[in-house]
Amino acid sequence: MTEISRLTRAIRTGLEWDTSVGAVVPPIHVSTNYRFETPDRRGGYDYSRSGNPTRDLLGTALGILEGGQPAVITGTGMGAVTTAVLACTEPGDTVAIPHDCYGGTWRLFARLAERQHLELVVLNFTDTAAAAARLRELRPTLVWLETPSNPLLRITDIATLTEAAHAAGALVAADNTFCSPVRQQPLDLGADLVIHSTTKYVNGHSDVVGGAVVAREPELAETIGYWANTLGTTGGALDAWLTLRGLRTLPLRMRQHEQNAAAVVETLIGHEAVGAVHYPGLPEHPGHELAARQQQGFGGMLSFELSGIPAVEAFLDGLACFSLAESLGGTESLVCHPGLMTHAAMPPEVQREAGITPGLLRLSVGIEETDDLVTDVRAGLARAAAVDA
Repeated sequence: MTEISRLTRAIRTGLEWDTSVGAVVPPIHVSTNYRFETPDRRGGYDYSRSGNPTRDLLGTALGILEGGQPAVITGTGMGAVTTAVLACTEPGDTVAIPHDCYGGTWRLFARLAERQHLELVVLNFTDTAAAAARLRELRPTLVWLETPSNPLLRITDIATLTEAAHAAGALVAADNTFCSPVRQQPLDLGADLVIHSTTKYVNGHSDVVGGAVVAREPELAETIGYWANTLGTTGGALDAWLTLRGLRTLPLRMRQHEQNAAAVVETLIGHEAVGAVHYPGLPEHPGHELAARQQQGFGGMLSFELSGIPAVEAFLDGLACFSLAESLGGTESLVCHPGLMTHAAMPPEVQREAGITPGLLRLSVGIEETDDLVTDVRAGLARAAAVDA
C-alpha cells in the first residue's frame, strides 16, 4: 500500500468512511443516544457526552497530525486546559506555568491555587538553563509550556525543558495553539500532552469554539478521556464536523498567514511609531534560532509596541482590513489590545512582569490580499506617528 504522510492522512480522515450510501464526505452524527443490544451489552457508543462518531473523526485527525493518540475533543480551548489539569494533578500538587501565558490559562491556574487545589510556581521558561534547574528543585507534577507565547511570541525549548521535567518526575503539557499542528509537533519533542484551542487555526473560520488534548501514550489518553466525560467538557457533533472541515485546508491557510505576516512585519520594522516588533521569524528575535529548529514555519501571529494608549487608539481608528476583536487564527485579520482584552484577567503587576505594556498590540494576520494588509497597517502607523509628533 502507498505510504502517505501524516498531513495527507489527517486531511483524508473520514473520507469514504460512511458505507451506507457511499458518501465521500462523512455525515454528522447528531444523535445524543445509541441503541443497546441488551441492557448489559451496548454497541460502540451509548451516549454522545461519552463518545460520538463525528467527534472521534476529528480526534483521529488531530492525533495523526500531532503524532499521538486520538485527541480528546472538548467544547472550548479552556475546556481542554481544565480537563488536562484536573486529569493530571491531585490536590496539593505543584504545577509550573510560564510567567507570560495566555490570560485565560493564567486565570484558571490562579483560581485553582487560591482554592488550594495546587501549588502554583511561575517561571520564565525562555531562560532554559535557569528554568531546568528550578524544575529539578521543585519536582512538580505538571509543567505547562506555551510556545510561541501569547501575546509576545516568546519561544520555549520544548525538548530541553521536557527532558528536565521528566527527570524531575513531571508530566509536560504544551499549548500548541499559535503554531497549529502543521507547524510544530511537541509530542515529537518529548511532551506528554498537546493542547489546542481548535477555535483558532485548526478550525480557521472564527465560527466554531472548541478544544483538543492529544496524549502521547494510550494510558494518559484514556485518563484524559475519562475526565472529559466526567466533567462534561466534551464537544458537540456539529462543532466537530465543522472543525474537521476547517482542518482540511489548514496547510494552505497557514502558508498565506505566514506570507502576509512576514510582509506586515517588514512594514513595522524601523517605523518611527514602533518601539518593538515581536515575531520569531526575525533574525534578531531572541528565540529565532530555536523556533527555526523546532517549528516548520514562523506562523501568522505577531505583536508590536506603540508609545501608549493614545497611539494605539490612533492606529485602530480607521483600519479597514483588521477587526478589533479577540481570538485568532481565522481567515480574517484581527487586531487585539492584550492588556485590555485577552489578558485583562491578569492584574497590572502580573502584566508588567509578563512584559505586556499599554502600547502592545497583537495581530492575527489573515489570508486577505497582502498589499491591502500592508497598506492598512502603514496608514495606521502614520496615524500613530502623528500622535507622537
